[in-house]
Amino acid sequence: MFRKSKVGIFILLALMFLAVAGAVGYVKRTYTVRTVYVEGNVHYTEEEIKAIVMSGPLGDNSLYLSLKYKNKGIEGIPFVDVVDVDILSPDTVKIIVYEKSLTGCVRYLDTYIYFDRDGYVVESSGIRTVGVPQIMGLQFDYIVTGEKLPVENEEIFNSILDITQLLQKYDLASEKIYFNRAGAITLYFGDVKVSLGNDPAKLEDKLMLLPGLLVSLEGKNGTLQMQTYDADRGKYVFKPGI
Repeated sequence: MFRKSKVGIFILLALMFLAVAGAVGYVKRTYTVRTVYVEGNVHYTEEEIKAIVMSGPLGDNSLYLSLKYKNKGIEGIPFVDVVDVDILSPDTVKIIVYEKSLTGCVRYLDTYIYFDRDGYVVESSGIRTVGVPQIMGLQFDYIVTGEKLPVENEEIFNSILDITQLLQKYDLASEKIYFNRAGAITLYFGDVKVSLGNDPAKLEDKLMLLPGLLVSLEGKNGTLQMQTYDADRGKYVFKPGI
C-alpha cells in the first residue's frame, strides 16, 4: 500500500513537472520577441536601444518586459529622458525613446559639453554626437552639469536657439557655428564656411537661400560671404581657400 502511495506521488509530481515544463515552453514560444520597433532615437542606434531595454536572461520575453516596464520607463541613460516599452502583441514590442533637448555643444578639456535651449549643461561626453552643432566663440572658465554655461552675455543662448531653429527649418546641417565678439555668425559645412554677419533681421532671408547656394558650392573650399550682397554682380561673393 505504501509502495502504491509512493508511486502515486511520483506520478503526480511527474505530471506537475510536465505541466510546468509545458507552460514554460508555451510562454517561451509564444512570448519570445521577434519584432522590435524603435522610435525617437537620435543619439543611439536601434541596436544600442534594444541592448539597453532587452538586457538580461528574459530580455527577449514580451511578458517579462510588460511586467518590468509597467507604469515606468528607463532612466539614467545619457542624452535620454525616459524610455517607454509598449507591448503590441506577444511577439512584438515598440520602444519609444524620449531624448533630452539639446541645442548645441562646446568643446572643453577634450570633452563635448551638451546644453539645452536655455544654456543649461545637460550631458558631457568624449564622443561627438551627429546632428548637434558645435558652438564656437563662447568664453568660460568652468562647467557644472545642471547649471548654465557661465558666459559673459547670456543673450547669446537666444541667438544660438534662433540660428539652430532656422537651420532645422531649412534642412541645413551645420556641424559648427562660430560667434565672434560682435555677434557675427559663421556656419561650417564641410570645407565651406558661410559668413552671415550680425544682422538678425536678415538672418532668415539668407538661410532661405543657402540650401541652393550650397549645392552650387559642393566640392569647393572657401568662404561664402553673405554678410554683404554684391549688387553689381547680383549675388553673394564666394572666396576660395579662405
